[in-house]
Order: sequence, then C-alpha cells, then structure tokens
Amino acid sequence: MPGSRKLGRTSDHRKAMLRGMVTFLLENGKIETTVTRAKEVRAEAEKMITLGKENTLHTKRQVFSYITKEAVAKKLFDEIAPKYADKNGGYTRIYKLGPRRGDAAEMAVIELV
Repeated sequence: MPGSRKLGRTSDHRKAMLRGMVTFLLENGKIETTVTRAKEVRAEAEKMITLGKENTLHTKRQVFSYITKEAVAKKLFDEIAPKYADKNGGYTRIYKLGPRRGDAAEMAVIELV
C-alpha cells in the first residue's frame, strides 16, 4: 500500500521531505535517493502529474498547495502534464544502483519517463 512507509521520521517531517523531493524531481527530472524513499516519491509525483493533466482551477489549487515552488508547479501544468496526456500512469521509473558506501543503504535513481 503506497503512502504507508514511515521512513524513520515524524509525520510532519516526512510530509515536508516528500514535498521537497517531489518538487525537486519535477524541477530536474531525476533524483538519487534510497529505494524506499524513491517508492514513496513515485506515488506522490504520479498523483501530481495526474492532477496536472486535468488543468482545472481546483486541481491547480491542489498542486500549488503541495508543490513548494511556484515555477515548478507552472512547469508541471505547461510542460510535464501535456507530455503525458495520452498515458494512464507510469510516469516515473526507478533504477536500483546498489548499496551506499557509508551505511550500505540500497540506492536508486527515480526519473520521469
């Protein structure tokens, strides 16, 4: 069930971290993080892209309340969402990279397809 991982954070910290990671992913198209965080970011990013495809006042307000940068939210509606207009889900891809050197956490790259 997506959205149920606690990631070793309090709920406020976890929500803020995911908002920042989703914003960064939509801004740059690719981020490197741990596998479990990437799976959580994927669920939230796909929700934002789906909202961006609808492009109504209500969905714009929902996206602007979640995305932390106004320019990134505009980019979502103007560039990212139209690219996926004919696609139903599967907007992101996760590549596993192997263990991180310091603590052997499993690393991954999440990117927009």
